[in-house]
Amino acid sequence: MALHVRGTVLPDGEVRDLWLVGDRVTFEPVAGAETISDGGFVVPGLVDAHCHLGIAYGAKPISSLDEARELAAIDRDAGVLALRDAGSPYPYPELDDEPGVPRLARAGRHVAAPRRYLRDIGVEVAGAEVAAAVTAQAKAGTGWVKLVGDWIDREVGDLAPSWDAATMAAAVEAAHAAGARAAVHTFSEEGVEIMVRAGVDSVEHGTGLSLDLIDEMARRGTALVPTMINIRTFGKIADQAREKFAGYADHMIHLRDHFPSVVLAAHEAGVPIYVGTDAGGGIRHGLAADEMLYLHEAGIPAEAVLAAASWKAREWLGFPGLVEGGLADLVVYDADPRADLRVVKAPRRIVLRGAVIK
Repeated sequence: MALHVRGTVLPDGEVRDLWLVGDRVTFEPVAGAETISDGGFVVPGLVDAHCHLGIAYGAKPISSLDEARELAAIDRDAGVLALRDAGSPYPYPELDDEPGVPRLARAGRHVAAPRRYLRDIGVEVAGAEVAAAVTAQAKAGTGWVKLVGDWIDREVGDLAPSWDAATMAAAVEAAHAAGARAAVHTFSEEGVEIMVRAGVDSVEHGTGLSLDLIDEMARRGTALVPTMINIRTFGKIADQAREKFAGYADHMIHLRDHFPSVVLAAHEAGVPIYVGTDAGGGIRHGLAADEMLYLHEAGIPAEAVLAAASWKAREWLGFPGLVEGGLADLVVYDADPRADLRVVKAPRRIVLRGAVIK
């Protein structure tokens, strides 16, 4: 049966009627449609643009499709109806079009340097093997590859790039040649500069960004997914590392404390910013609304945060919003989230793939 929704539809802000026929939206009236929501503010389904369905809380790989479903359902029930999995040690392509599961854009496994990432999570390869590993992981994903651009180097005692600049540039080239976009995990100043200048498509975290590099990202159209929830855990990371790596601990604290100003500078420079929580590992699922509020606290206007979590993020990932022929994914809120962003924590109605979730 067709469904009918009426309300103030964002981003346009006009009161209108939507009919949901199967998995699609139409503005043409459908006789006999069931009205499931009348009034409120209607937003294209939210997006978590950086999460990991293949990693359980505690940084261990999941072991079944049911675990991936359960994690996805936590996000879905919070109004997050599209996910970009930024690296999974457990493959789950069977869920790509499964009813009840948010839209998925997936990378394969993280590509990392030997002993320079979380144990059992990534494919760990030396420099000469990176391009081949990227090509293989592009085939395992659905349009994305995840590179670990830097991590702690225990011999250096601080963050350092995973490979030399030429190898990392070749990795980005290999991803593009395989038809995939490249996302890079990076905390350090040196690592993020190498990857931005190499042409990476999205910077994940990006705590080491400088003002000059932010301008370069804006010029190139390179996206930033700040994962501010993750960055807030840097104090705990520093405490655990301080006894052996005091310089690294101090560096992490500096990056954490400086980061809100970095994110605001990126927004003001015109860098595309998208909401991502880094759920999986040390961050629980279902926290996209919290990430939105942290971005707002950093100084980004509420409507820009909504765009970063909804219609602009969906466009970036190839999931059309509430347009004629678009996808039937929406969230309804009682009050205007542009006026008070806190309402995103309390959706009244959730519809995914044309089916009522809440």
